[in-house]
Amino acid sequence: MNRQRQADLFLVLTTLIAACGWIFSKEAIAGMPVFAFLGVRFFFASLVLLPFCRGQPIPRHQWRQVILSGFWMALTMCLWIYSVSSTPSLGEGAFIMSLAMLFVPLTAWVMMRVRPARAYWECLPVAAIGLALLSLHSPVSFHASQGWFLLTALVQSISFCYTSRCAREVPLIPLTTAQLMMTGLVGLALTASFEHFTQPFDLSIALWVLASIFIATSLRFALQLQGQKYAAVASAALIMVLEPLFTVIAAGIWYGERLPTQKIIGGILILLAQIWFRWRMINRV
Repeated sequence: MNRQRQADLFLVLTTLIAACGWIFSKEAIAGMPVFAFLGVRFFFASLVLLPFCRGQPIPRHQWRQVILSGFWMALTMCLWIYSVSSTPSLGEGAFIMSLAMLFVPLTAWVMMRVRPARAYWECLPVAAIGLALLSLHSPVSFHASQGWFLLTALVQSISFCYTSRCAREVPLIPLTTAQLMMTGLVGLALTASFEHFTQPFDLSIALWVLASIFIATSLRFALQLQGQKYAAVASAALIMVLEPLFTVIAAGIWYGERLPTQKIIGGILILLAQIWFRWRMINRV
């Protein structure tokens, strides 16, 4: 197997693991406070990655930017785990969350004065129609978790812009480790301040937490970094779009979730908008 095919395989595994991570998280927070889970998951995942940072120091003048990017990642993950805890449909949430990459050009326009390309404006109406089909119910109503997922996607786009800015000067593994550690510390601070354990912590919950730490976080980031190192830009961009689709399949298998036809069409339109946008941008380069 050549390096590019191996890299593509790593990225496919990354998206599969990310989809399973939604299940791991949903199962774990069924038996423990949401921010306690978030703190434990990301803090210990950062400790797993810490040895790989050896010999890659973060420049002193970059620490402020690293901390800021870590704050935005922590906020993203706090909103995400709260959304997961309140949603009746993981698949629907995953499709809404995938809009983050379509929010990035708008965020970059505001933050960095980088005007979105024409391809973005072509894809935006398709994504908007998809979101409407995904979110609207009959009779017309919205579930609160849809708003939380949409807010999470917006905050994630801000986090992406800060991380992209940092990654130009900071080694990627130390940057990722610092972001994970800050997310973990924020989660632990929130649980210490606001949450209380009201039920015993049993073995099954511990196993879900361990799976989240070692598989859904540490292994996922390791595979993603390795895959992105050798994968072609076009294939990497398209493969990473598959996460919401795999999440729908995983939620269907594990929870028996079934999205109505209207929502499936909405999700497909969101995916098509992302694929078309990424393809147009790649062909410009």
